[in-house]
Amino acid sequence: MDQRVEDFSRFLRLEKGFSDHTQTAYVQDVLHFMEYLSQQHIGLDSFVYRDARGYLVHLYDQKLTRSTVSRKISSLKTFYRFLQLDRDAVNPFDSLIHPKHEKYLPQFFYEEEIERLFAEVNQGRPFHVRDQLILEVLYATGIRVSELVNLQLTDLDEEMMLLKVLGKGNKERIVPFGSFALKSLREYLPLRRQHAKDHDFLLINQQGGPLTARGVRYVLNDIIKRTGQVSHIHPHMLRHTFATHLLNEGADLRTVQDLLGHVNLSTTGRYTHVTKEHLRQTYLNAHPRA
Repeated sequence: MDQRVEDFSRFLRLEKGFSDHTQTAYVQDVLHFMEYLSQQHIGLDSFVYRDARGYLVHLYDQKLTRSTVSRKISSLKTFYRFLQLDRDAVNPFDSLIHPKHEKYLPQFFYEEEIERLFAEVNQGRPFHVRDQLILEVLYATGIRVSELVNLQLTDLDEEMMLLKVLGKGNKERIVPFGSFALKSLREYLPLRRQHAKDHDFLLINQQGGPLTARGVRYVLNDIIKRTGQVSHIHPHMLRHTFATHLLNEGADLRTVQDLLGHVNLSTTGRYTHVTKEHLRQTYLNAHPRA
């Protein structure tokens, strides 16, 4: 890997506080961009705004979604800003207009689907109490999977039922959790004490080391396969479900924003859609002629 890309990767992790997932995506975007430069015989330093427009056309020719194209432009804009730390130069991506994102409703589970997930945690597996805890915490708190795997024992307050979470940009927030998550936590901790190896991370893999985000996805996909609901689950679906269920039950948008760790209220606003059944029940309960 090019030394500049390695330095950029370190910068994203240490200075920007990006999650492993975001850091990997940005680095991959830069590596693909450098492959393009090599094919076009253009130097990194000689690349200008006109070339950036040509690269944008190249991305669209690959039939990428607008959100993917927008992320790649953000990655490269950040990369060139990083390079400019040591020299005075024009960022070729600064004047490039980001494509508008497609507007998707976040995917979420209905309450009966969530209950099915909990029912399918395999009681016969030796680490089923850990798998139950993963599901409980993600649904009870709405935290990101990167925040979940970085939780340490000192981040837990069992008495007050609170988690201290380190979010994007190294911003800390306090998130409450409920009695179901507390019960799962207390059932899991003896297993952790028995198997953990020289670290303070809350979640462990079957070798006793820290559980990774990939490990969490494997656990969730293993659960979802047995429900027969969908072929794949992403941890963010539980985050979406957390926010959707809170708002459907009357929680205010500002509170949900704080719980999710969103900087902008508009980001939380994506979750203000309501389920069809909730919409129907609200109408039947509220309209005089319903």
